[in-house]
Amino acid sequence: MDKAKALEIVKETLPTKRFQHTLGVLETAISLAKKYGGDIKKVELAAIFHDYAKYRSIEEMKSIVKNEGLDQKLLNYGKELLHAPVGAYYLSIEIGIWDEAVLNGIRYHTTGRVNMTLLEKIIYIADYIEPNRKFKGVEEVRELAAKNLDQALILAIGNTIKFLVTKRQLVFPDTLAAYNDLLLKEEL
Repeated sequence: MDKAKALEIVKETLPTKRFQHTLGVLETAISLAKKYGGDIKKVELAAIFHDYAKYRSIEEMKSIVKNEGLDQKLLNYGKELLHAPVGAYYLSIEIGIWDEAVLNGIRYHTTGRVNMTLLEKIIYIADYIEPNRKFKGVEEVRELAAKNLDQALILAIGNTIKFLVTKRQLVFPDTLAAYNDLLLKEEL
């Protein structure tokens, strides 16, 4: 599927502000893919569709998780995590995109995981630092992303964990595992 068609589909599913976010993620992801040698076409698709299920109802997303073999642990964590794996599921059955690299870029863009691929790292960071994001600490991650993608991920995931702990919210196990995995690899 070409970029223009993908954007046309996504534009119909997202409010204007979220579509602007998607365009920011797309721009940032392409820039990171060029810098780090990522597959531009796959990165484009993952960036465009990363929030495809964001505005589905919570009950609909929970139903997909329960009935379609997705990680059942997702049901015990915040609703913000649901749209990523559910979006990957819907991308396959509604749009017909079955490329596992693209689907995993979407599936893990909110949690991360152990052994993240380059595409998964790019989508995670692009979602975190796209130009419309304005929060404390984002500029430092942007600067690191221009120099070292893994360092940027460690900082971004660490910031997310700190935020959740401060709010007394659960931290999804894959997020902790991704953070530990990146730190262990950094020490090798």
